[in-house]
Amino acid sequence: MSRSTTSLFHTVTVRDDERAFLYRDGRFERLLEPGRFRTLDFGGHLKSEVVKVVRAEIPAERALLLEKTQPDLASRHLAIVQPSATEVAIVSFDGEPKHIVLPNTTRAFWKTLTLVEVDMIDTANDPRVARKHLDKMDLRGSTVVQAIVEAHEAGILFIDGQMKERLAPGRHAFWQIGRTVRIGKVDLRPRPHEVTAQEILTKDRIGIRVTLTAFTKVIDPEKATLAAADLDNTVYRLIQFAIREAVATRTLDEILGARDTIDAEVRGFVTARVSEMGIEIGEIGVKDVILPGDVRDLLNKVVEAERVAKANLIRRQEETAATRSLLNTSRLLEDNPLLMRLKELEALEKLVEKVGRIDLHTGQGAGGFDALLTGLYRMSGDTAKPAPKG
Repeated sequence: MSRSTTSLFHTVTVRDDERAFLYRDGRFERLLEPGRFRTLDFGGHLKSEVVKVVRAEIPAERALLLEKTQPDLASRHLAIVQPSATEVAIVSFDGEPKHIVLPNTTRAFWKTLTLVEVDMIDTANDPRVARKHLDKMDLRGSTVVQAIVEAHEAGILFIDGQMKERLAPGRHAFWQIGRTVRIGKVDLRPRPHEVTAQEILTKDRIGIRVTLTAFTKVIDPEKATLAAADLDNTVYRLIQFAIREAVATRTLDEILGARDTIDAEVRGFVTARVSEMGIEIGEIGVKDVILPGDVRDLLNKVVEAERVAKANLIRRQEETAATRSLLNTSRLLEDNPLLMRLKELEALEKLVEKVGRIDLHTGQGAGGFDALLTGLYRMSGDTAKPAPKG
């Protein structure tokens, strides 16, 4: 754009993407089209203002003034957008969304060389943002609340503090115009709760520490959302109360011998209280029972004593069985001389294994084999020693 003014002429050049406002003595006279404008101006009464008109916005005050003073010109060149208190307008240039006009505001755009389309949205009846509008442009800001609900989650819609509906997985957006919108999300996957190192006194006044693991799952998101501000902490406290109740009413021996019973008792206690919160209890189990050092040492000694006593009992049982077997053998030998002779031969065989040489005399007066067996052993205590030769 170029412009020059002499004492006699007012000259202005308007390009193809421009228009010029021509004023005489401060009053709008006309809109200049592209080209070179030159006219006599005695006294400098004329002034011009060149503006861009391609995908351009014009101040709302000037547009409204032209709408009143030059309605034909305003209708031909301007698109004036004025949403009501419950409306939002999306303005597109040549099919491309460019602007969001908020409620109770006025904006104006040149439509001289641009196709201006206005999509007026009434948010009073339906606060949900349509998919076509979500796809058109970025609607982040104070007027829109957006959230993506994952496949393992459930979304909960609140409008002005009231729960309205459950949202399925996907992308959701709502107009926050004349209302307060909040989207809560609830995880539907099973969640572990580790209750660690709970210091508890047993019924017999022994302080122990109990570690417990529990799994929970939300099955009713609406109930769970309204039940507590912090579900995990609430369930954790309930499990604490349950394990304390189960331990405090039992002695140490009962606790060590009834862990399955304690698991079932804790599960029943917690289940009865979380069912109204839309939560399901899965597995619950006591992982560890940690005893004080002196109690642990004492129990170790008791266990060791029990093992020793059991070993002694087994040894006595074996000795008794061996004695009974000897008694039975002696009775058999007494009633059966042939069997006695066989046992003697077995004894002689064992003895021969330890003796280098044995001379057997069978002459007159030697006594033969029976004399050998008779004189071969001389009992001294429990040890048999060979008799001297002669």
